[in-house]
Amino acid sequence: MKSLSPAFQAHLDSGTTTLAWCWRIERSDGVVFGFTDHDRSLDFGGVTYEPESGFAASEIRSGTDLAVDAQDAEGVLTSDTITETDILDGRWDNAAVEVWRVNWSAVSQRVLMRRGAIGQVRRGRLAFVAEVRSLAHVLNQTVGRTFQHACDAELGDARCGVDLEAPAFKGTGAVVTLTGDRSFTTSGLAGFAAAWFTLGRLTWTSGPNAGRIAEVASHTVSSGQRTIALLEAAVRPIALGDDFIVRAGCDKRLETCRDRFANGVNFRGFPHIPGQDTVIRYPNRGDTNAGEVL
Repeated sequence: MKSLSPAFQAHLDSGTTTLAWCWRIERSDGVVFGFTDHDRSLDFGGVTYEPESGFAASEIRSGTDLAVDAQDAEGVLTSDTITETDILDGRWDNAAVEVWRVNWSAVSQRVLMRRGAIGQVRRGRLAFVAEVRSLAHVLNQTVGRTFQHACDAELGDARCGVDLEAPAFKGTGAVVTLTGDRSFTTSGLAGFAAAWFTLGRLTWTSGPNAGRIAEVASHTVSSGQRTIALLEAAVRPIALGDDFIVRAGCDKRLETCRDRFANGVNFRGFPHIPGQDTVIRYPNRGDTNAGEVL
């Protein structure tokens, strides 16, 4: 149940209204933006809501169950505060959103319709559509341990304990030649074996992608040349001479944790859990499923 001020309720009951949608968006970097579908700026709560920003709201879809309610905010890439580069950089991902219904002729008459977060952002050549998810989306996050063969820790976090700043797990290099939009030969990684950085993370330290982090799909060595292929193409074109820091990767197997990182004691998986094939197999004398206690 939403509580409306008497003045706002009287305005709604009048039959002729002057209403507008306003969105207050706070990105993860702390920057706050305001947008409205009205044709002039609206100011309240210390935020100026920009008009003609290209934002237009869809209907609000809500239910009485725990499904994630959503609203789409559609816009064009014309606002100075909404740039395609920022969208590609992920700066708007999971930004906190407040959706207000406001009487634009008296902005003190307003009601907070919902809170949520920016979900999927779909881009076209000239426009984008941002999904505004309700707070129910937080309930979709996994809580607690997952019982699985592979490790469920993130390499280098507190549960894992591996120091990725150690020289054995961290390398620096530069792009020597480009072999595609996401692969390149490098300098500076001569002391590392092939596949050492596969599934690791690469941080650009110079060039147009400086500061961005990319996942490494593969790290190969052939005829003295060391090639790194990224999982996704960089947001901005990679240039010759771009510097980077790359850290070792892990495929979440016990053997890798034990042999590569000497960290088997901190392995967070359950490699000895029988799989589904064990459940459906029948006992057979002489093999691993002889019908005995595992």
